[in-house]
Amino acid sequence: MDLIDGNQIATTLIAELKAEVATFTGRKPCLALVRVGEDPASVSYVKKKEKTAAEIGVTSRIILPPVTITQAELFALIDSLNADPAVDGILVQSPLPKHIDEVAVFRRVSPDKDVDGFNTLNLGKVAQEDDTGFVSCTPAGIMELLARSGTDLKGKHVVVLGRSLIVGKPVALLALQKRAGANGTVTICHSGTANLPALTRQADVLIAAIGRADFVTADMVKPGAVVIDVGINRVPDATKKTGYRLTGDVNFAQVSPLCSKITPVPGGVGPMTVAMLMKNTVKAFHLRSAH
Repeated sequence: MDLIDGNQIATTLIAELKAEVATFTGRKPCLALVRVGEDPASVSYVKKKEKTAAEIGVTSRIILPPVTITQAELFALIDSLNADPAVDGILVQSPLPKHIDEVAVFRRVSPDKDVDGFNTLNLGKVAQEDDTGFVSCTPAGIMELLARSGTDLKGKHVVVLGRSLIVGKPVALLALQKRAGANGTVTICHSGTANLPALTRQADVLIAAIGRADFVTADMVKPGAVVIDVGINRVPDATKKTGYRLTGDVNFAQVSPLCSKITPVPGGVGPMTVAMLMKNTVKAFHLRSAH
């Protein structure tokens, strides 16, 4: 069993981006990070993004509207960032407060600054295999992990567990694409799937993104499979100082002995998401400079 080390692969990618940004003369790429309210997970994610940007040489602009902001006010804020020539990429940290329509907010971000890849146009470009768009960061990170750990999906059965807009749907589209490293045969499973273990056991590559702690057990995995665990779940644990431990959607202790390769949680997919956000920001900078 090989561990796919997301920290190490992300570090390599960040070093590549840092070297590239160091060659830029004039202004550096700029990423606007909008975080509404004080959700603890969001606070730590945005800090991580800010820190990684600084390491690469990307300017970050942190905007912290209060949790009481109205949808109209948030739209106005996004519109001003869309219009600002000094901003290359815009990320609105999810989740947003209940009174705000998240998909409407994603649509409001200009497609050419949508480094999170959630605008309708960018999701459509993934389906059309158009490289000028932005692929959302977690699915892009999963593809990068597979590529850099030597897993070619051609001729493989890829089973995706979960159909979210953020991971499940886009990663299934990416695995299907007619390009080097992809060309997989893809099945998408979800809460409405009958005989789920029978399907997941067919997977040469299993991507678990269902958001349920330790959901994937040994009886659901084919020996020799590659398992990508996208889940980050907080499970109460009295032995930990924080009172919880982080676990993925895969029961690691049960499943890892069966796998040929598996990502750990934490330290697997997570670090890649931030690295791909930076890669998208540098890409946005290039696309804007080309105009």
